[in-house]
Amino acid sequence: MNPNLAKLQPYPFEKLRQLFHGVPPALTFKEIKLSIGEPQHGTPDFIKETLAANLAGLANYPTTNGADDLRQAIADWLGRRYGIPAPDAATQVLPVNGSREALFAFAQCVADPARADGVVLCPNPFYQIYEGAAYLAGLAPSFINQLPAGGFAMDFDAVPEDTWRRTQLIYVCSPGNPTGNVMTLAQWRQLFELADRHGFVIASDECYSEIYFDEAAPPLGALEAARKLGRDNYHNLVVFSSLSKRSNVPGLRSGFVAGDARIIRDFWLYRTYHGCAMSGPVQVASTVAWRDEAHVRENRRQYRQKFDKVTPILADCLDTQMPAAGFYHWASVARYGISDTEFARGLHAGYNVTVLPGSFLARASGGINPGAGFVRIALVADTEECVEAARRIADFCQTL
Repeated sequence: MNPNLAKLQPYPFEKLRQLFHGVPPALTFKEIKLSIGEPQHGTPDFIKETLAANLAGLANYPTTNGADDLRQAIADWLGRRYGIPAPDAATQVLPVNGSREALFAFAQCVADPARADGVVLCPNPFYQIYEGAAYLAGLAPSFINQLPAGGFAMDFDAVPEDTWRRTQLIYVCSPGNPTGNVMTLAQWRQLFELADRHGFVIASDECYSEIYFDEAAPPLGALEAARKLGRDNYHNLVVFSSLSKRSNVPGLRSGFVAGDARIIRDFWLYRTYHGCAMSGPVQVASTVAWRDEAHVRENRRQYRQKFDKVTPILADCLDTQMPAAGFYHWASVARYGISDTEFARGLHAGYNVTVLPGSFLARASGGINPGAGFVRIALVADTEECVEAARRIADFCQTL
């Protein structure tokens, strides 16, 4: 067996299951699960209807590069969303089966096995796929702590020069999971300069880009930042996005990668062997989803309503505030003098509300685990349930 498999940690939700083992929930309360970032708003009817109307496409093998119409719909969406010239649909866009599988596979495409000391840089806390992708590509993950004092931004200045020299790939997540931090243009400028100096590839995970709270101020994207800084060919930059959060279709497994045409070409070649072409009916449904914004605005309205109602309740008992984007509260429980795992277990046992301990989303780096003392609260349930969960959290905090 591949010895790197032994380096993989259990996924956070398996750790959560083990944490709750032997700790029955309070059955006087209905369960409210705010631990997993699974969108629970309804899938728009027009997407479901389009999928059902095109099931005849199951009779054909799909191509790796996808239909021209889908790639053009994605390119046009990128142009509209970020106010940039639409990327070349033929060379700078590639459909993928959700951002997760592409983020994982991408490291294997980028890794140079001749460089035995290769490093993949990751934010910390982070989406665990980045770490697994690094290990299975034969590289070592290295972590950049995201701390409250720095607004949960990645502190590139804290990375030693020797680590930059060995870096082959960096994952960034903006808007961030779990912190909601959005990278600024100045931060992008610094990262691009570092990539030019050391030759590494940037993988920008933007699956939360469409969950934000001010319709007049959408989060800055990597392609947008590159164009603003004169990097019109997106050198060494690839972005990953998905319909899962934007359109409430996590089961559709539909997303894309876009950016540097040279890297997209090589990733396409990798994927012709990887065997991960998107199903024809999914492609057609995805095409109509990328071309409609009304359902996305309604989706944001629902999240905005939840955050407006829940944030004052949580902020009164936990150290948290409105995120810049995304659908998580990243809340400190340190004031109560208990660990994040103790908090999550006690909340589950006493009030049947499930949140995710922050330490499960991070690794020890620089002598600390930057997720310790935090919990991630995913406001994915309906508004009434989220408000009820917040009230139960407040009641639980009163007992501490």
